[in-house]
Amino acid sequence: MAREKLKRGLPRGESTEAEHWGGPIRTSDEGAVMGPEQRGRVRRLHHRGNWRQEDPVRAADKPFSIDKKLVYEAYKAVRANAGAAGVDGQTIAQFEADLRGNLYKIWNRMSSGAYLPPPVRAVAIPKKSGGQRLLGVPTVADRVAQMVVKQMIEPDLGAVFLGNSYGYRPGRSALDAVGVTRKRCWEYDWILEFDIKGLFDNIDHTLLLRAVRKHVTCPWAVLYIERWLTAPMSMEDGTQVERTCGTPQGGVVSPVLANLFLHYAFDLWMARTHPELPWCRYADDGLVHCRSEQEAQAIMAELQLRLAECRLEMHPTKTKIVYWAPSTWLPAGLRDAAEPGRRAG
Repeated sequence: MAREKLKRGLPRGESTEAEHWGGPIRTSDEGAVMGPEQRGRVRRLHHRGNWRQEDPVRAADKPFSIDKKLVYEAYKAVRANAGAAGVDGQTIAQFEADLRGNLYKIWNRMSSGAYLPPPVRAVAIPKKSGGQRLLGVPTVADRVAQMVVKQMIEPDLGAVFLGNSYGYRPGRSALDAVGVTRKRCWEYDWILEFDIKGLFDNIDHTLLLRAVRKHVTCPWAVLYIERWLTAPMSMEDGTQVERTCGTPQGGVVSPVLANLFLHYAFDLWMARTHPELPWCRYADDGLVHCRSEQEAQAIMAELQLRLAECRLEMHPTKTKIVYWAPSTWLPAGLRDAAEPGRRAG
Protein backbone atom coordinates (compact mmCIF):
# COMPACT_ATOMS: atom_id res chain seq x y z
CA MET A 1 0.00 0.00 0.00
CA ALA A 2 2.79 2.43 0.92
CA ARG A 3 4.56 1.64 -2.38
CA GLU A 4 1.39 2.37 -4.40
CA LYS A 5 0.84 5.67 -2.59
CA LEU A 6 4.45 6.63 -3.30
CA LYS A 7 4.07 5.89 -7.01
CA ARG A 8 0.88 7.97 -7.21
CA GLY A 9 2.73 10.85 -5.57
CA LEU A 10 5.55 10.88 -8.15
CA PRO A 11 5.40 12.98 -11.32
CA ARG A 12 4.42 11.13 -14.45
CA GLY A 13 7.29 9.16 -15.95
CA GLU A 14 9.04 8.57 -12.62
CA SER A 15 9.19 5.22 -10.85
CA THR A 16 10.77 3.55 -7.86
CA GLU A 17 11.64 0.45 -9.89
CA ALA A 18 15.28 -0.61 -10.05
CA GLU A 19 15.66 -0.54 -13.82
CA HIS A 20 15.26 3.25 -13.84
CA TRP A 21 18.14 3.54 -11.36
CA GLY A 22 20.68 1.27 -13.02
CA GLY A 23 21.14 -0.67 -9.79
CA PRO A 24 19.61 -3.31 -7.53
CA ILE A 25 16.02 -3.17 -6.35
CA ARG A 26 15.48 -0.77 -3.46
CA THR A 27 12.78 -0.29 -0.91
CA SER A 28 10.05 2.25 -1.53
CA ASP A 29 11.56 4.39 1.24
CA GLU A 30 14.89 4.62 -0.57
CA GLY A 31 13.19 5.45 -3.86
CA ALA A 32 11.32 8.28 -2.20
CA VAL A 33 14.54 9.64 -0.74
CA MET A 34 16.60 9.77 -3.89
CA GLY A 35 14.01 10.13 -6.63
CA PRO A 36 14.89 8.77 -10.10
CA GLU A 37 15.31 10.85 -13.19
CA GLN A 38 13.10 10.39 -16.23
CA ARG A 39 14.21 7.79 -18.77
CA GLY A 40 17.07 8.75 -21.02
CA ARG A 41 17.84 11.97 -19.24
CA VAL A 42 19.02 13.40 -15.95
CA ARG A 43 17.95 16.59 -14.25
CA ARG A 44 20.22 19.56 -13.73
CA LEU A 45 19.50 21.68 -10.68
CA HIS A 46 19.69 25.47 -10.89
CA HIS A 47 21.44 27.04 -7.91
CA ARG A 48 20.01 30.51 -8.44
CA GLY A 49 16.61 31.14 -6.97
CA ASN A 50 14.68 27.91 -6.48
CA TRP A 51 17.30 25.18 -6.98
CA ARG A 52 14.53 22.61 -7.40
CA GLN A 53 13.77 24.15 -10.77
CA GLU A 54 15.06 21.62 -13.30
CA ASP A 55 15.67 21.16 -16.99
CA PRO A 56 16.49 17.91 -18.80
CA VAL A 57 19.98 17.16 -20.11
CA ARG A 58 21.32 14.09 -21.84
CA ALA A 59 22.77 11.35 -19.61
CA ALA A 60 25.95 11.59 -21.66
CA ASP A 61 26.56 14.99 -20.07
CA LYS A 62 27.45 13.25 -16.81
CA PRO A 63 31.19 12.41 -16.93
CA PHE A 64 31.05 10.13 -13.88
CA SER A 65 28.76 7.17 -13.35
CA ILE A 66 27.85 7.16 -9.66
CA ASP A 67 25.03 4.94 -8.44
CA LYS A 68 22.48 6.87 -6.38
CA LYS A 69 22.46 3.97 -3.96
CA LEU A 70 26.03 4.91 -2.95
CA VAL A 71 24.85 8.36 -1.91
CA TYR A 72 21.91 6.95 0.02
CA GLU A 73 24.10 4.43 1.88
CA ALA A 74 26.60 7.20 2.66
CA TYR A 75 23.82 9.35 4.13
CA LYS A 76 22.73 6.48 6.41
CA ALA A 77 26.31 6.12 7.70
CA VAL A 78 26.58 9.87 8.36
CA ARG A 79 23.25 9.88 10.16
CA ALA A 80 24.39 6.98 12.37
CA ASN A 81 27.59 8.87 13.29
CA ALA A 82 25.66 12.06 14.12
CA GLY A 83 27.98 15.08 14.44
CA ALA A 84 27.79 18.86 14.65
CA ALA A 85 26.80 21.37 11.98
CA GLY A 86 29.35 22.82 9.58
CA VAL A 87 29.84 26.37 8.32
CA ASP A 88 26.28 26.53 6.97
CA GLY A 89 24.82 25.82 10.42
CA GLN A 90 22.70 23.00 9.03
CA THR A 91 22.05 20.10 11.40
CA ILE A 92 21.27 16.56 10.33
CA ALA A 93 17.62 17.13 11.24
CA GLN A 94 17.49 20.22 9.01
CA PHE A 95 19.24 18.31 6.20
CA GLU A 96 16.58 15.61 6.47
CA ALA A 97 13.77 18.16 6.12
CA ASP A 98 14.44 18.03 2.37
CA LEU A 99 16.28 14.73 2.27
CA ARG A 100 15.34 13.77 -1.27
CA GLY A 101 16.38 17.13 -2.70
CA ASN A 102 19.61 17.34 -0.72
CA LEU A 103 20.78 13.85 -1.65
CA TYR A 104 19.86 14.42 -5.28
CA LYS A 105 21.89 17.62 -5.28
CA ILE A 106 24.97 15.79 -3.92
CA TRP A 107 24.61 13.00 -6.48
CA ASN A 108 24.04 15.42 -9.35
CA ARG A 109 27.07 17.56 -8.57
CA MET A 110 29.39 14.60 -7.93
CA SER A 111 28.28 12.87 -11.13
CA SER A 112 28.83 16.08 -13.08
CA GLY A 113 32.31 16.66 -11.69
CA ALA A 114 31.00 19.97 -10.37
CA TYR A 115 31.04 19.21 -6.66
CA LEU A 116 33.09 21.80 -4.78
CA PRO A 117 33.48 21.23 -1.03
CA PRO A 118 32.61 24.17 1.22
CA PRO A 119 35.06 25.36 3.89
CA VAL A 120 35.36 23.26 7.03
CA ARG A 121 34.40 24.85 10.34
CA ALA A 122 37.26 25.12 12.83
CA VAL A 123 36.34 23.86 16.29
CA ALA A 124 38.82 23.92 19.18
CA ILE A 125 38.50 21.09 21.69
CA PRO A 126 40.61 20.62 24.84
CA LYS A 127 43.32 17.96 24.99
CA LYS A 128 43.72 15.63 27.95
CA SER A 129 47.35 16.67 28.20
CA GLY A 130 46.46 20.38 28.12
CA GLY A 131 46.09 22.85 25.31
CA GLN A 132 43.64 22.56 22.45
CA ARG A 133 43.22 20.49 19.31
CA LEU A 134 41.71 22.11 16.23
CA LEU A 135 39.12 20.00 14.45
CA GLY A 136 37.74 20.73 11.00
CA VAL A 137 34.01 20.00 10.86
CA PRO A 138 32.52 19.62 7.35
CA THR A 139 28.89 20.39 6.57
CA VAL A 140 26.39 17.54 6.71
CA ALA A 141 26.18 17.46 2.90
CA ASP A 142 29.96 17.40 2.61
CA ARG A 143 30.16 14.55 5.13
CA VAL A 144 27.80 12.58 2.92
CA ALA A 145 29.94 13.29 -0.14
CA GLN A 146 33.10 12.29 1.74
CA MET A 147 31.41 9.12 2.95
CA VAL A 148 30.62 8.18 -0.66
CA VAL A 149 34.35 8.35 -1.47
CA LYS A 150 35.41 6.68 1.79
CA GLN A 151 33.14 3.69 1.21
CA MET A 152 34.35 3.50 -2.38
CA ILE A 153 38.10 3.40 -1.64
CA GLU A 154 38.24 1.76 1.80
CA PRO A 155 37.97 -1.90 0.69
CA ASP A 156 40.81 -1.60 -1.84
CA LEU A 157 43.08 0.29 0.55
CA GLY A 158 42.31 -2.14 3.35
CA ALA A 159 43.78 -4.90 1.22
CA VAL A 160 46.99 -2.85 0.82
CA PHE A 161 47.55 -2.04 4.51
CA LEU A 162 49.74 -4.30 6.62
CA GLY A 163 48.50 -6.51 9.42
CA ASN A 164 50.19 -4.47 12.17
CA SER A 165 48.15 -1.37 11.31
CA TYR A 166 45.06 -1.18 13.53
CA GLY A 167 43.71 2.36 13.53
CA TYR A 168 40.69 3.48 11.47
CA ARG A 169 40.16 0.06 9.92
CA PRO A 170 36.88 -1.88 9.90
CA GLY A 171 36.96 -4.89 12.22
CA ARG A 172 40.04 -3.66 14.10
CA SER A 173 40.27 -1.77 17.36
CA ALA A 174 42.68 -0.38 19.94
CA LEU A 175 41.98 -3.45 22.09
CA ASP A 176 43.27 -5.66 19.27
CA ALA A 177 46.48 -3.63 19.22
CA VAL A 178 46.83 -3.92 23.01
CA GLY A 179 46.28 -7.68 22.82
CA VAL A 180 49.02 -8.35 20.29
CA THR A 181 51.38 -6.00 22.13
CA ARG A 182 50.83 -7.82 25.41
CA LYS A 183 51.82 -11.12 23.83
CA ARG A 184 54.97 -9.68 22.29
CA CYS A 185 56.07 -8.20 25.61
CA TRP A 186 56.85 -11.76 26.75
CA GLU A 187 59.46 -11.99 24.01
CA TYR A 188 60.92 -8.47 23.91
CA ASP A 189 61.87 -6.52 27.02
CA TRP A 190 62.27 -3.08 25.48
CA ILE A 191 59.72 -0.93 23.64
CA LEU A 192 60.07 2.25 21.63
CA GLU A 193 56.74 4.01 22.08
CA PHE A 194 56.32 6.89 19.63
CA ASP A 195 53.77 9.54 18.80
CA ILE A 196 53.64 11.70 15.66
CA LYS A 197 53.13 15.38 16.42
CA GLY A 198 50.18 16.96 14.62
CA LEU A 199 49.79 14.24 12.00
CA PHE A 200 46.52 15.48 10.51
CA ASP A 201 47.80 19.06 10.34
CA ASN A 202 51.09 18.27 8.64
CA ILE A 203 50.49 15.57 6.02
CA ASP A 204 52.30 16.60 2.84
CA HIS A 205 49.80 16.87 -0.01
CA THR A 206 52.27 16.01 -2.76
CA LEU A 207 53.41 12.81 -1.06
CA LEU A 208 49.87 11.83 -0.11
CA LEU A 209 48.46 12.35 -3.60
CA ARG A 210 51.28 10.27 -5.02
CA ALA A 211 50.05 7.37 -2.88
CA VAL A 212 46.40 8.12 -3.64
CA ARG A 213 46.95 8.04 -7.40
CA LYS A 214 48.84 4.77 -7.08
CA HIS A 215 46.14 2.91 -5.18
CA VAL A 216 42.83 4.67 -5.92
CA THR A 217 41.67 3.72 -9.39
CA CYS A 218 38.33 5.57 -9.30
CA PRO A 219 38.89 8.88 -11.15
CA TRP A 220 36.15 10.86 -9.44
CA ALA A 221 37.34 9.70 -6.01
CA VAL A 222 40.82 11.06 -6.77
CA LEU A 223 39.32 14.33 -8.07
CA TYR A 224 37.32 14.99 -4.92
CA ILE A 225 40.13 13.93 -2.57
CA GLU A 226 42.28 16.60 -4.22
CA ARG A 227 39.57 19.20 -3.63
CA TRP A 228 38.98 18.21 -0.01
CA LEU A 229 42.66 18.54 0.78
CA THR A 230 42.70 22.19 -0.24
CA ALA A 231 39.26 23.27 1.04
CA PRO A 232 39.81 26.31 3.31
CA MET A 233 39.14 26.33 7.04
CA SER A 234 36.68 28.83 8.45
CA MET A 235 37.84 30.13 11.84
CA GLU A 236 35.60 31.17 14.72
CA ASP A 237 36.05 34.86 13.87
CA GLY A 238 34.82 34.27 10.33
CA THR A 239 38.18 34.46 8.58
CA GLN A 240 39.14 31.71 6.15
CA VAL A 241 42.55 30.07 6.18
CA GLU A 242 43.91 28.46 3.04
CA ARG A 243 45.37 25.01 3.57
CA THR A 244 48.52 23.80 1.82
CA CYS A 245 49.12 20.70 3.94
CA GLY A 246 47.22 18.37 6.21
CA THR A 247 43.76 16.84 6.08
CA PRO A 248 41.16 18.07 8.61
CA GLN A 249 40.86 15.97 11.75
CA GLY A 250 37.11 15.61 11.77
CA GLY A 251 36.71 14.94 8.05
CA VAL A 252 35.11 11.63 7.09
CA VAL A 253 37.77 10.68 4.55
CA SER A 254 40.72 12.03 6.59
CA PRO A 255 41.44 8.89 8.68
CA VAL A 256 41.70 6.71 5.56
CA LEU A 257 44.07 9.21 3.95
CA ALA A 258 46.17 9.46 7.12
CA ASN A 259 46.45 5.68 7.23
CA LEU A 260 47.58 5.58 3.62
CA PHE A 261 50.21 8.23 4.29
CA LEU A 262 51.62 6.36 7.30
CA HIS A 263 51.52 3.11 5.36
CA TYR A 264 54.42 4.53 3.37
CA ALA A 265 55.95 6.83 5.98
CA PHE A 266 56.27 4.13 8.66
CA ASP A 267 54.70 0.71 7.99
CA LEU A 268 56.50 -0.24 4.77
CA TRP A 269 59.68 1.48 5.90
CA MET A 270 59.72 -0.52 9.12
CA ALA A 271 58.97 -3.80 7.37
CA ARG A 272 61.78 -3.10 4.89
CA THR A 273 64.50 -1.82 7.20
CA HIS A 274 63.85 -3.92 10.32
CA PRO A 275 61.89 -7.04 9.32
CA GLU A 276 63.15 -8.86 12.43
CA LEU A 277 61.41 -6.49 14.87
CA PRO A 278 57.65 -6.64 15.54
CA TRP A 279 55.76 -3.35 15.62
CA CYS A 280 52.25 -2.08 15.99
CA ARG A 281 50.58 1.18 14.94
CA TYR A 282 47.23 2.68 15.83
CA ALA A 283 46.68 5.90 13.86
CA ASP A 284 49.52 8.29 14.81
CA ASP A 285 50.66 6.25 17.82
CA GLY A 286 52.90 3.23 17.52
CA LEU A 287 55.52 1.07 19.14
CA VAL A 288 58.43 -1.12 18.18
CA HIS A 289 59.57 -4.10 20.25
CA CYS A 290 63.33 -4.17 20.73
CA ARG A 291 65.85 -6.59 22.23
CA SER A 292 67.93 -4.04 24.10
CA GLU A 293 67.90 -0.42 25.15
CA GLN A 294 70.66 0.35 22.65
CA GLU A 295 68.58 -1.11 19.84
CA ALA A 296 65.58 0.95 20.90
CA GLN A 297 67.69 4.12 20.91
CA ALA A 298 69.03 3.33 17.43
CA ILE A 299 65.51 2.72 16.07
CA MET A 300 64.29 5.98 17.59
CA ALA A 301 67.08 7.93 15.85
CA GLU A 302 66.37 6.25 12.52
CA LEU A 303 62.63 6.83 12.82
CA GLN A 304 63.16 10.49 13.61
CA LEU A 305 65.09 10.90 10.35
CA ARG A 306 62.49 8.90 8.42
CA LEU A 307 59.61 11.04 9.66
CA ALA A 308 61.54 14.19 8.79
CA GLU A 309 61.91 12.89 5.22
CA CYS A 310 58.12 12.62 5.11
CA ARG A 311 57.62 16.16 6.52
CA LEU A 312 56.53 14.79 9.91
CA GLU A 313 57.89 15.18 13.42
CA MET A 314 58.18 12.78 16.33
CA HIS A 315 56.49 14.17 19.44
CA PRO A 316 59.30 15.20 21.82
CA THR A 317 57.55 14.38 25.11
CA LYS A 318 55.19 11.55 24.17
CA THR A 319 57.92 9.46 22.55
CA LYS A 320 59.85 7.30 25.00
CA ILE A 321 61.76 4.08 25.51
CA VAL A 322 60.23 1.73 28.08
CA TYR A 323 61.54 -1.38 29.84
CA TRP A 324 58.67 -3.86 29.96
CA ALA A 325 60.33 -7.09 31.13
CA PRO A 326 57.72 -9.23 32.94
CA SER A 327 60.39 -10.16 35.50
CA THR A 328 60.10 -6.64 36.89
CA TRP A 329 56.48 -7.07 37.97
CA LEU A 330 55.59 -10.78 37.97
CA PRO A 331 57.05 -13.52 40.26
CA ALA A 332 59.06 -16.13 38.37
CA GLY A 333 56.78 -19.04 39.25
CA LEU A 334 53.65 -17.20 38.19
CA ARG A 335 55.42 -15.90 35.08
CA ASP A 336 56.38 -19.41 33.95
CA ALA A 337 52.90 -20.75 34.66
CA ALA A 338 51.25 -17.92 32.77
CA GLU A 339 53.56 -18.09 29.76
CA PRO A 340 55.45 -21.43 29.61
CA GLY A 341 56.56 -20.71 26.05
CA ARG A 342 58.56 -17.62 27.00
CA ARG A 343 62.14 -17.79 25.76
CA ALA A 344 64.86 -18.90 28.17
CA GLY A 345 66.95 -16.18 29.80
